[in-house]
Amino acid sequence: MSCAGSRVRVLSVAGTDPTGGAGIHADLKSFAAHGAYGMAVVTALVAQNTHGVRAVHVPDVAFLRAQLDAVSDDVTVDAVKIGMVGTRAVADEVTAWLARTRPPVVVLDPVMVATSGDRLLDADAQDAVRRLVAQADLVTPNLPELGVLLGEGTAATWADAVRQARRLATAADVTVLLKGGHLPGDASPDAVVDATTVTELDAVRVSTTSTHGTGCSLSAAVAALRPRRPDWVTAVREAKEWLTGAIAAGEALGVGSGRGPVDHLHHAPALGARPFSADAWDRVADLRAACDDLPFVRGLADGSLPVEEFEQYLHQDALYLAQYSRVLARASQLAPDGVAQVFFAQGAARCLDVETLLHAERLARAGTRWSGPASAATTAYVDHLLAVAATGSYAEVVAAVLPCYWLYADIGARILVRAGDLAGHPYGDWVGTYGDPAFAAASARACDLADAAAREVGAATRARMLAAFVTSCRHEVAFFDQVRALAPSR
Repeated sequence: MSCAGSRVRVLSVAGTDPTGGAGIHADLKSFAAHGAYGMAVVTALVAQNTHGVRAVHVPDVAFLRAQLDAVSDDVTVDAVKIGMVGTRAVADEVTAWLARTRPPVVVLDPVMVATSGDRLLDADAQDAVRRLVAQADLVTPNLPELGVLLGEGTAATWADAVRQARRLATAADVTVLLKGGHLPGDASPDAVVDATTVTELDAVRVSTTSTHGTGCSLSAAVAALRPRRPDWVTAVREAKEWLTGAIAAGEALGVGSGRGPVDHLHHAPALGARPFSADAWDRVADLRAACDDLPFVRGLADGSLPVEEFEQYLHQDALYLAQYSRVLARASQLAPDGVAQVFFAQGAARCLDVETLLHAERLARAGTRWSGPASAATTAYVDHLLAVAATGSYAEVVAAVLPCYWLYADIGARILVRAGDLAGHPYGDWVGTYGDPAFAAASARACDLADAAAREVGAATRARMLAAFVTSCRHEVAFFDQVRALAPSR
């Protein structure tokens, strides 16, 4: 199955929910969560919240017909999800429209009883909904709704529910997504059932009160997926995995004081979040202030830093950069695209070819031969970076290496402004290197890559990114602060 547009075009025909957790509001979020272009036709205006339904207003069916025709006269519809119809007249109108337009995928969520227990379908509309089932490709009843569609009681066991689903699938020539959420126990089984096969999809039940709109959301997700998935089982399995995560994340939304909604965009937590770099920079405000107050940094700025302290810093920095280049090479290896790969590979080469050369030339001109191992501060910083490189994701490695770009560029730029003419500055070569606009541009590019990486990861990985960034900043402060103690007296 395929569609001609760049995105699957999916229409929801359902009622409203002003709190956003069910009906067309949930459907549109579910469509977007699965990369589909969503549209909606309103069957009923429902005054409800997380505690239940207060009132239902059903517009005249002539207006429903006008909505449906306005869509299908203009837009190619790849899939339709039908939810609450409310009355017999509405169900018959939707059935007639489906017969006229023949959308390639029709998913029916036969909304009769809300999760809260409220009746959402007039008693005289049950036969009309049964006729609507015959126009569907997939029907997604909960257990009470399955019993109503068959004119039977609600199944008390999973085996009874499967038998009911087989009877409905055979009688209506439809595939049934059987949902076992109403059954007691720790499991929450579902099954895709047709006249000949039963494919069970097990899952652990999520302990939560955020179950408002789960049926709407699941059926909408399946409708969005099916045009680009090979079969119903594949589409349902993917939608079910997504919904399990959405239910688990729902309570964190803090929407309502009853049965809250699910988090439809739980798999894309970066949406609406601050850029990682902005969050990270704020997190280290105290460390940046502490860095500015260090005698080493103040001495660099005004040129009063004793030369032996600067030379000891250069020696430790050369030892550090030899290992830092390896971590940049690891970032290049893990990079998801060629642009990031080239950037970090060039950064690794710069460490060895440019900055190390600056250090070596400076020490050679001073006639000083610095030797000896890395200090405790240098070793601690290197060990932190190597540990992240060995076990962390690309996003975490990028966050860990970012301070060596950003802090240096920030300090270098501000020293350059204060120093003005570097001709007579004793450390003008260092200030010129890190205050150079080209290095500032490299730092900005590193920030952009960190932001891009953060947009592709979940909350847990983003938290590890922030931890790696903050830890690297702490090591930077300790690295600058060590030189007074290390430099030999003269």
